[in-house]
Amino acid sequence: MNPTDSPIDWVAKHIKEYIETDGRKGHRRWGVTTLLLITRGRRSGLPRRTALIYGTDGERLVVVGSNGGADAHPAWYLNLLAEPSAHVQVGAEQFAVTAVEAEGEERERLWEMMAGLWADYERYRTGTSRAIPVVVLERAGPSAG
Repeated sequence: MNPTDSPIDWVAKHIKEYIETDGRKGHRRWGVTTLLLITRGRRSGLPRRTALIYGTDGERLVVVGSNGGADAHPAWYLNLLAEPSAHVQVGAEQFAVTAVEAEGEERERLWEMMAGLWADYERYRTGTSRAIPVVVLERAGPSAG
């Protein structure tokens, strides 16, 4: 079943370009690397796809649930809380991942790394009362697509 793409217009356009070019266009955007994340909707049970900035920590991928600094967590993060198994596309490569929220010292280290990649994360953090999650995506094995 094909995933439903983000309802945010510019994100949906980014996803479309990423998919159509196997990541040749879209993997690198705004001076950073981006991936496509497919989660299972926590209420619908249907696959949902979004594009996110990512960093790497060894073999692991790191994403931030900033939601542009909004006071609510992004839907993809809430979906991962309900079902941590997901799929990603990084460039042309697609694979299964398991999401784990970083905590404590690891979270702080990864936050600093991600804020170094995307300075707006610091502005987002000071503009909201919620703790912005840092999520580690660990490769789970081959993906069925």
